Order: sequence, then C-alpha cells, then structure tokens
Amino acid sequence: MTQPKVDFEKMDGLVAGIVQDARTGEVLMLGFLNPESYQKTLESGFVTFWSRTRQKLWMKGETSGNRLRVISAATDCDNDALLFRVEVEGDGLVCHEGTVSCFTKPLTFANVVEVKRG
Repeated sequence: MTQPKVDFEKMDGLVAGIVQDARTGEVLMLGFLNPESYQKTLESGFVTFWSRTRQKLWMKGETSGNRLRVISAATDCDNDALLFRVEVEGDGLVCHEGTVSCFTKPLTFANVVEVKRG
C-alpha cells in the first residue's frame, strides 16, 4: 500500500495533528506538524509537533515524560490533517494544565439537543 502524501501547502507548511487515545478513543489534544516534525514522528514513533510560538520542533512529553507513542495514524480525505491514535507514556496527563485531555472547557450553545447514551 502506498503512503498518502500529506499536503503541507494548504496551511502555509503546516497540518493539524489530532491526538486520540488508542484505548479509550478520547481526543487528547491538537497540535501542528510541518514536514520536519512529521518526518521525525515517522522515524521515532512518537508524535513530534512544530511549535508555532517557539518556532522549533517539540516532542510532546520530552520534559514531562508523557510521550505519545504512535499506535496508528491516518490522514483525512484531503490529506491536510492527521489523526494519531496513541498510547500515552508516563502518568497520562497530556495537557500542560495537568489533565488527561486538553479539551476540558465546556461551551454552551442554544438549541443543542443532548444525546443520551447507553
């Protein structure tokens, strides 16, 4: 099977990288990758982002120990976003605010119907 060509041109050299826990399915974080960080991720097996604020490569968890080991990865239909299913190493607190997921701040919308599960 041929590796899809990731399209870094649509967003000025970057693609969004969505990180999902491979075991639970929970979305953990969103970061951005450039060609260099994508190549580093392919070579190391750990998600490496491009820090837009620091303008340098950033392997998630290199200081906290909560590295993101890639279990599987896919691109979207336009080849301009990546989904990484990962196993989190360390204590599992991916967010710099000390939570498992970066998505912890609920938003309120008018006319939203709550879906009951189970």
